[in-house]
Amino acid sequence: MTAMQTNLFELTPTELDSLKVDVNLLPKDGSVTYISKVFEPNSCSTLFASLREALDWQQDQLVMFGKLITTKREVAWVGDAGCSYTYSGVKKFPQAWTPELLHIKHTAEALAHHTFNSCLLNLYHDGAQGMGWHSDDEVELEANAPIASVSFGGERKFSFKHKFEKLGVSVVLENGSVLLMHAPTQHFWQHSLTKTKRIVPPRINLTFRAIRQEQQ
Repeated sequence: MTAMQTNLFELTPTELDSLKVDVNLLPKDGSVTYISKVFEPNSCSTLFASLREALDWQQDQLVMFGKLITTKREVAWVGDAGCSYTYSGVKKFPQAWTPELLHIKHTAEALAHHTFNSCLLNLYHDGAQGMGWHSDDEVELEANAPIASVSFGGERKFSFKHKFEKLGVSVVLENGSVLLMHAPTQHFWQHSLTKTKRIVPPRINLTFRAIRQEQQ
């Protein structure tokens, strides 16, 4: 892989401030902000290719009704030392950060005003692969820490539904966009990536998180 041109992906503080939008997509009980075009199209293509090549992608596994299920969707768990993570009954141990991921992380941190120590990446090969309704509320996650979701590749519909009321919201996640979910969103809302029969290019989603690290 050729050396990454860091100035291609870095935004100045002034440029980051100009991207921020304070419109909350949720009507109540949480805060979700969507910011489009954080990354330029050329850098999106470069980062997408770099992430596919540099990481150890594995088909996702989860436990459903006591059985281990393997999905077509591929995942990679990246983080600081000690940042193991358990979801859907399967424990994952982190890969090391790549230079590309660190640059994306720094941008997400600047937008979220929070430091992240881990990232879950999902690779969706087409529109038939999605994610069912869930909340990111695992015990390892730091209470009240935001989650930053970065998208590269094909556009996909991302939906929210309230856990206790008949309320719903959807947004199309564009190439190079960032979605910020602040507390108490995970307590009151579930979210999903909707499947579609449309022909959709592959998509990589990165969710940056702050989790409690295991004692070394």
